[in-house]
Amino acid sequence: MSVSETGLRPTPDLNAQPIERVQRDGVEYVVLGTAHVSRTSVEAVQTLLANESFNAIAVELCESRAQGMRDPEAFKQMDLFRVIREGKAGMVAASLVLSTFQKRLADQYGIQPGAEMKAAMDGATELDVPLWLIDREVGTTLKRAWHSVGIWQRFGLLGGLLASVFERETIDEKEIEKLKQGDMLESAFSEFATESAPLYRSLIAERDAYMAARLREEAGRSVTANPCKVLVVIGAGHLKGLCEHLRIQQADPSVTVSELAQTPPKARWPKWLAVGLVLLIFAAIGYAFHRSPTLGTQALRDWVLFTGGFAALGALLARAHPLSILAAFVAAPIKPFRPGIPAGGISAMAEVWVRRPRVADFESLRDDIVHWSGWWTNRVARTLLNFFLVSMGTIVGEYTAGIHIIKSLF
Repeated sequence: MSVSETGLRPTPDLNAQPIERVQRDGVEYVVLGTAHVSRTSVEAVQTLLANESFNAIAVELCESRAQGMRDPEAFKQMDLFRVIREGKAGMVAASLVLSTFQKRLADQYGIQPGAEMKAAMDGATELDVPLWLIDREVGTTLKRAWHSVGIWQRFGLLGGLLASVFERETIDEKEIEKLKQGDMLESAFSEFATESAPLYRSLIAERDAYMAARLREEAGRSVTANPCKVLVVIGAGHLKGLCEHLRIQQADPSVTVSELAQTPPKARWPKWLAVGLVLLIFAAIGYAFHRSPTLGTQALRDWVLFTGGFAALGALLARAHPLSILAAFVAAPIKPFRPGIPAGGISAMAEVWVRRPRVADFESLRDDIVHWSGWWTNRVARTLLNFFLVSMGTIVGEYTAGIHIIKSLF
């Protein structure tokens, strides 16, 4: 639906929509809070574009999400082998899960997720005004959220993601309108997001500050174009926070953007813990050989069987190809001597090589993973599942092997 066609649709009462107007540095920002799955939100965007004149349009999208809206078929060109090799399987899986949450809501009412953002993007093209992408990259947000909480809270994150996919309760359209009081990422993680201050800060508060800084940054770059009025389309969960930052921020916007766009460094203690565990186990194996060649051989055998066995079990649970199961069994025991790609990655790459995903697998991916069975029938999803289950199996195998070997010495 183009801007020129808005007269064919019922005009929403803009007074009933969450809208704020903020004046800053000679620019008027008309900030519209939307629900990312709502006909009313789409109509509100179209009505504003039809009734007011704007010099620029800003949307709550990052470049990767905007590209996904411009070309919904682009993910079909994904090089799954490269994704696994570069360690991006987790981010791809999380993004897919989040997209299914939106799709589950949208399918009930025949409207695409983020349709109001698409309407704003189309409006910018039709009116020939600049389009500003002001949100932080979703991968950075997820990484900062992941690193902001402890190891036990991370299980809550995973549980929230899974629950958002497999929940089957029908949601009334009035309830969808109530999403205007929240954020799609926050909703995907259920109540866990609001109960965790660090998680809320990463998912919501930081992005409020980031988007306000991006607006100021873009306005500063467009002085010659004199963008005296900008339409800002964001999820209504960000409305209050963004407007507050827009009014009071004093720091250089480029500095704020740079600081909040940084990916947090990985914590070192898990790596050192893993290294310490492996060193302890191999010290125990060495001590076993010192006591008796037979005892040492048994300890080494236990290491291979437990690590390889649990890794292979993970691949088996993912219904991987026999060669992928064998790859998991071989890769897991030699993991300490082969830094880089984990055993899950090697098994998953073997799976991609043996069972190369078909075009149909990419086409049906978002539909398939909404159902439990789809994770095993779709080749793309099964490869990602294989990666995670083998990685988890390897960790379980290492701890089990260590306990068994040490107990055998006493």
